[in-house]
Amino acid sequence: TPTYHVFDLYKVHHDAKLVPLQFTSPDYSVGGEKIPALSVSASLDSTGAMHISLVNMDPNKTQMIQTTLDGNFKTVSGRMITSGALTDINTFSQDKKVAPTNFNGARISGKNLTVALPAKSVVTLTLK
Repeated sequence: TPTYHVFDLYKVHHDAKLVPLQFTSPDYSVGGEKIPALSVSASLDSTGAMHISLVNMDPNKTQMIQTTLDGNFKTVSGRMITSGALTDINTFSQDKKVAPTNFNGARISGKNLTVALPAKSVVTLTLK
């Protein structure tokens, strides 16, 4: 199920060291209510790789994220879960409707990381 795939993306944080983060998120507003559009967590594993998990709760807008990295990372790769509609589900006849795919929307340039986080997505990046 899609829930399994999200847990699978987050397993890189198991037995890893928390990396404290500070960030400002734009709001996502619906029905007069507001929530932060972004959620972010990061950790370092025993090999020195950094894992950053990002969630864009806005179903309509890509969020551009830029940050300065504390470390000497040269490569970034990622996996993402999203779908065409918030109501998409996996069924027996369409068991891969919502499934992880490679994510190519992150770039490292020197100490800077830039991410184009698609609407309604969960992304986990690995920086080495």
